[in-house]
Amino acid sequence: MQKYYTRACNFYYNKTSKEKIKKKLSLSVGGSDSISFDCIEIISRKSKKIINIKNINKLPTKIKKKVLVDIKNICKNKKIPGLNPKKFPILMGIINITPDSFSDGGNFNKFKLAKKQINKLIRDGANIIDIGGESTRPGSKEIKELSEWNRIKNSMKYLKKKKIFVSLDSRKSFVMKKALNYKLNLINDISGLSYDKDTIKLLKKSKLPFVLHHIKGTPKTMQINPNYKNVLLDIYDYFEEKLKLIRKKGIKHKSIILDPGIGFGKNLKHNITLINNISIFHSLGFPIMLGLSRKKFIKDISRLNDSDKRIGGTVSSCIFSIQQGVQILRVHDINEINQGIKVFKKLNYK
Repeated sequence: MQKYYTRACNFYYNKTSKEKIKKKLSLSVGGSDSISFDCIEIISRKSKKIINIKNINKLPTKIKKKVLVDIKNICKNKKIPGLNPKKFPILMGIINITPDSFSDGGNFNKFKLAKKQINKLIRDGANIIDIGGESTRPGSKEIKELSEWNRIKNSMKYLKKKKIFVSLDSRKSFVMKKALNYKLNLINDISGLSYDKDTIKLLKKSKLPFVLHHIKGTPKTMQINPNYKNVLLDIYDYFEEKLKLIRKKGIKHKSIILDPGIGFGKNLKHNITLINNISIFHSLGFPIMLGLSRKKFIKDISRLNDSDKRIGGTVSSCIFSIQQGVQILRVHDINEINQGIKVFKKLNYK
């Protein structure tokens, strides 16, 4: 039997969105009346078709049933304790306490420098601080769990005193357990909870919110000729299967964020396809997070090698993403992204 997917499209914002919703001409994304849509793209592995929401009842019964379930997921409120995805975008500020991360490796691997950067990210408008002690750049090698913890422990102690939502960027349950003794609101495991068999057990016991991330391979191998039958639908299916596994393992809460993993086992074409069609993941019923900051796809398009010169590409791709209702943006340059979004909203969100 052919499988169908639903992607929200043709979005409206702020005043126009509220007016359209009130007149029942559009539907909200994630319970927020500041963004809505009036069309859907019905996708299979053989075809695509865009229709207005007023024509859903004309669809064949089986497709209509699937579309209505997907639309319910797109429209429902998304809840993460301590965050409000309705007030998007939520900005996640990156702090890599490593000597070898692709963009800022070595910049903050001393506590004094990390502390200064944490304060800057908060001052610039970060809603979340995402702290990591292991580089997962393409080609990187894993490090021992104790070494990873020793890199971040002083910063975790410092963050405990701060009124800020704290995310841990780690694949290792040992590091997660250590961090639980401090302030920890979210687990951001780039392996899709696959690296460490004890991670799901920890998440079940702690009931912590977490990011469900897509990666093809490992950081060491992921960029060696990645291929897909259909990158968009393959990753959608991956999330569906992962969510089924998570439920089977006893995690029942809905505090889950989806991240399709831009640059994690994807080439330029894959990344562009995902960003262009990112709104398909709303139909899974969870907030979407994107890590676009200074990524290689910006270099491939702009021909700028230095990662710290890719801020313009980061700003433009972030703005493009919030136009499709992406709730969380993981970025290095909080001030510049925040400024760009504020100006864009003032000029365009009528």
